[in-house]
Amino acid sequence: MAFRIGTGIDYHQLAEGRKLFIGGVEIPHHKGALGHSDADVLLHAICDAMLGALALGDIGTHFPDTSAAFKDIDSKILLQQSYDKIKAKGYKVVNVDSTLCLEAPKIKPYIAQMQQTIAAILELEVDAVSVKATTTEKMGFVGREEGLVAHATVLLEK
Repeated sequence: MAFRIGTGIDYHQLAEGRKLFIGGVEIPHHKGALGHSDADVLLHAICDAMLGALALGDIGTHFPDTSAAFKDIDSKILLQQSYDKIKAKGYKVVNVDSTLCLEAPKIKPYIAQMQQTIAAILELEVDAVSVKATTTEKMGFVGREEGLVAHATVLLEK
């Protein structure tokens, strides 16, 4: 049995006047993430982790921010298309472990919904998707609420 592991990381600036999507869930907040797509930092990190596990490049290779086709696209579609690429290579996801870094808003009330959304797309049980969050204790751009970061690790099995 062949296993592959991948890691992904994504960063987005926060700005007034944008909606905030994390893990496929819209979260009420006065700021949202800036990006060509809906700027879902968590789903982007998971895409990169899956693609990286099979040395398929990164999310920008497959879904370039120079393409009008991906302007304001729902990142759940990007996650599905990334997963389709993994399945085409004969792999499935075993589990996802992820960490969000942001000062606000608090996302604990939304974690179960994020897990359900991600699990449904990746054909997993909910307990195979871990979503954790931390702050940077007011340090750096995350601490100043200028941006947010997501890290993801994905295990694939052939």
